[in-house]
Amino acid sequence: MAAVRATPADPTPGMVGAATEAGDQRSMPPELGPDSLAVLSGPTFLYANSRGDVPPGSIGGLVHLDTRLLSGWTLTINGSELLVLRAETVDHYSAQYVLTNPELPGLPLNRLGVRRLRYVGDGFHERLELVSFATEPVKLEVRLAVDVDFADLFEVKSVARDRSAEITRNHAADGSELCFSYRNGDFSAETRVRCAAPANRVEGDELLWELHLRPRETWRVDLEVPLPPGLGVVEPVRGDIGDVFHGRAEDPLKRWTADRAVLRSDNRSLERAIEQSRADIAALRLDLEVKGQRIMLPGAGLPWFLTVFGRDTLITAYQTLVAGPALAKGALLALARLQGDRCDDFTDEEPGKILHEVRSGELTRNGVKPYGPYYGTADATQLWLILLSEYWRWTGDDETVRHLRDNALAALRWIDDYGDRDGDGYVEYATRSPEGLGNQCWRDSPDGVCFADGRIPALPLATCDLQGYTYDAKLRLAELFDGPLENPVLARRLRDEAGTLYERFNRDFWMDERGGYYAVALDGDKNPVDAKTSNMGHLLWSGIVPRERADAVVRQLMSPDMFSGWGIRTLSREETSYNALGYHLGTVWPHDNSIAVLGLARYGYRAEANRISLALFDAAEQFGHRLPEALSGFPRDRLLFPVPYPTACSPQAWAAGTPLALVRAMLGINPAGGRLVLDPDIPEEIGRIAAERVRAFGQEWGLEAVGRSGHLRLLPS
Repeated sequence: MAAVRATPADPTPGMVGAATEAGDQRSMPPELGPDSLAVLSGPTFLYANSRGDVPPGSIGGLVHLDTRLLSGWTLTINGSELLVLRAETVDHYSAQYVLTNPELPGLPLNRLGVRRLRYVGDGFHERLELVSFATEPVKLEVRLAVDVDFADLFEVKSVARDRSAEITRNHAADGSELCFSYRNGDFSAETRVRCAAPANRVEGDELLWELHLRPRETWRVDLEVPLPPGLGVVEPVRGDIGDVFHGRAEDPLKRWTADRAVLRSDNRSLERAIEQSRADIAALRLDLEVKGQRIMLPGAGLPWFLTVFGRDTLITAYQTLVAGPALAKGALLALARLQGDRCDDFTDEEPGKILHEVRSGELTRNGVKPYGPYYGTADATQLWLILLSEYWRWTGDDETVRHLRDNALAALRWIDDYGDRDGDGYVEYATRSPEGLGNQCWRDSPDGVCFADGRIPALPLATCDLQGYTYDAKLRLAELFDGPLENPVLARRLRDEAGTLYERFNRDFWMDERGGYYAVALDGDKNPVDAKTSNMGHLLWSGIVPRERADAVVRQLMSPDMFSGWGIRTLSREETSYNALGYHLGTVWPHDNSIAVLGLARYGYRAEANRISLALFDAAEQFGHRLPEALSGFPRDRLLFPVPYPTACSPQAWAAGTPLALVRAMLGINPAGGRLVLDPDIPEEIGRIAAERVRAFGQEWGLEAVGRSGHLRLLPS
């Protein structure tokens, strides 16, 4: 029986277009402007415009654990908004805004110096400072308008339900505090705005101070919004705002990064990209207590994905293993403890399956959304096995691998019994949830998988990357069963199954047309979905491409239709649906390219790998050395500079992990049989690369490489 087809707009459960991702902009509320800033700590962020304001009705606000605690935060003086002189983040959790006044009745232009200092730690803290440069005393009305909507994060990026009639206000009469509270069933939330210098009046939800400032007189007020504890809260920075900004407060971030691997290079841009990656990965950490155990792992990205993910977290942990194993171990343990153990259509949960995403907002808590957790991903289970293997290869940690033995066996059973939905030997996906994702591979937008002519394929889909991951996972798991898991019979079976998959995959997915390439998927009728995509780079990474076909695959990836000059596009320009601004239809994703680079290096295509790496480091330099989630697919030789995807997350974990993966490919550093192997191919543009405190097998290593020569040394313990 033929499978049913769906368009990207089709809301029918189980079809490709059943649900949208954050990259879909059709219903996004207003942005805050190109100079907007965000500060973040764990699962908490505040997103504001360049004045430090959060205009009501925008996507901005203070969000904690997927609930928006502040939806408006607007400062005016004598009824007018202020002018921006400069605004910058100081650390990932802090920012400074320097402002002045416009021309006002009785107050000429630029007579006030206004500074807003803020940070997110155990709460949201802001210090407002005013100094008068007028030659005569001035009378000022300083007003802070506060809005609270308690919107779920899913609503923040679409349309927030009006809860105003259900929000209780209990403001202090003396102007020292505004208090908002809300309850719906089992879900409750509260926002308190506390003032160190009480306002003269409270008007509705606005704090108003009446000031009379003499020439050169300074006035300030400290404001605080406490945050409730909960899932994912990292040990925050604490202290007086002045101490935080002047480095006198203890910063847990610096303590965490103090003993991480350190890289040096003749190329300052590469150095700074790695430094930014370290800072961003640290900023995105989530500190979890999962079933009684405290675990740290990377969240996915700001602003929409400060939470536990499967695929994103696992790939980030893989990318960053070269800098230390802590995040990889945390990801393995946390995701194992949340592994599926039953069948649930609403959440797409199945026994042995690794989750896609965890949320804790009202819509999830009250059962409207399936994210507590949601399991709609067909690749996280294989990626978990791949990371388990890679973690073991780098650490030799037999104890952790044995601890996770049952989880590994459950993951294997999921691949064979649930991932392969129809017994054809391939892992396929199709959501069973009315709120589920239609596409459950990394190309998870509604039109992320399409035919060359633009048609949307029928479900279930078996995408090529899923088969590559499955092949790699079974070979790696066989290695573990030959080693610490001690089951050579199962190891032989897994190698046989991987060999069978290799043969069948290369028969069914290979397209001889257009120079030879791999189809992106087989559709529900087992027809090849014939679009050329960047997923071919994932196949090189997994090792499922025969050596005799590697040349053709590399030619496709590096052709002008796929390589933009900044990286490999997600979809070839040859295809009907190509769009330089399409989420998975022609954009360039750094993490996607890092996987391709590792695959190219695996097959010996070092020059091509270096070409992509240099392009991405050039792009990072133009974004303050931070790669965004995705770049537009415009050709480099026409636009001359990279253009970010319009709603790209930044920082974003697997984009932050990309520079580390690129350096690993340049160095050719890999664990092999309990030792580190260095096989460098460093481009001339980079020069020397040196690193200290590289962790492997419970020891620390130093290395240095130039061109194709290098050496490793064991550091004293």
